[in-house]
Amino acid sequence: MPTQSHDAARRHFLKLAGAAGLSAALPVMGEEKNVPLAPPDKQPPNLKVPHAPGKKAGWAIVGLGELALGEIMPAFGQCERSRPVALVSGHPDKARQVAERYGVDSKAIYNYENFDTIRDNAEIDVVYIVLPNHMHAEYTKRALAAGKHVLCEKPMAVNSGECQEMIDTAKSASRKLMIAYRLRYEPYNQSAIEMARRQAYGKIKVFESENIQNVFPPNIRLSKKTGGGPLGDVGVYCINAARYITGEEPAEVFGYAYQPTDIPRFAEVPESVIWTMRFPSGVLAHCSCGFGGEESRRYRVHCAEGWFELDPAFSYRGLRLHVKKGNEREEITLPEKSHFALEMDHFSQCVLEDRRPWTPGEEGLADIRVIEAIERSIQSGRPEKAQARLAARG
Repeated sequence: MPTQSHDAARRHFLKLAGAAGLSAALPVMGEEKNVPLAPPDKQPPNLKVPHAPGKKAGWAIVGLGELALGEIMPAFGQCERSRPVALVSGHPDKARQVAERYGVDSKAIYNYENFDTIRDNAEIDVVYIVLPNHMHAEYTKRALAAGKHVLCEKPMAVNSGECQEMIDTAKSASRKLMIAYRLRYEPYNQSAIEMARRQAYGKIKVFESENIQNVFPPNIRLSKKTGGGPLGDVGVYCINAARYITGEEPAEVFGYAYQPTDIPRFAEVPESVIWTMRFPSGVLAHCSCGFGGEESRRYRVHCAEGWFELDPAFSYRGLRLHVKKGNEREEITLPEKSHFALEMDHFSQCVLEDRRPWTPGEEGLADIRVIEAIERSIQSGRPEKAQARLAARG
């Protein structure tokens, strides 16, 4: 399988990144080694020198679980517009250790009982909700009421009613609400979106995706009362990808679920879910998700003149982009960036410069409405209207 060269890949990505505003952050590739430096009077006259990024937004991280400790806190080291200034946790010893590691003032450690006093901390601009799904709505609304902007992990909430309450609270408080769709901010998925928009391989015909993991107890994702289950937890990636690749909202869905009775870990949630989505343009999407199989996190976009795919597509790192047109198949390599750093810096910029985020609350609500339609279809055994009705796409 031929692989695109570094130079060709760089030219390809620079073309794509112009629209996405990413090219300024690209590293220089293919530099020569052991080349003597030019004297000062021979330096290029238009050499760009990095400048200070300016004010950074202060972030409070709510929930110090695996995602926060393994990905989010380390990502601050790659941020230009974001810094951690507060922590919220029910485990004081762990919170103190994290605060010491990342330079957070010990006086800015909160628990869930005194959470609302974050309103008195002027250093906190943004609150990042990294809690179990069933707690998203409550703590998002409380953070907004405290006068803070909010980034909330996906799925946005356990039902569309809670999503709408979160959106309404943000509007009433005149604060910004963004949902943490990190893939919308990283180079590979942005490149795939650009290919789809300019129909690089012809019109899209079929979208296929799967997000399958093997989840074992103890794990809150296997608990129904905490908002677990494969559809909302990992299936939401497939739904959101289908929407941002097609640029459309699904009109109709049809779903099936399998919940074995002889496997204890699936006593409360399905093992696997598959569903189809029909879009107004005629594009059909076939998706699957599950908690009981070998890991697979991918999507492929079949077009009139070829296809492009990301495999893996939804992982934190190691994404790979392949394209095929005629008999030519290539891999396009792009600079790997921290999804979380890009996501957080985007929201910080929105807060500091009063911009609308690319993935506002309405984006999360649209996905939850699709999930609810799939669940209705599973129960009814027939297609159901999706009713995504996204108010505005960022």
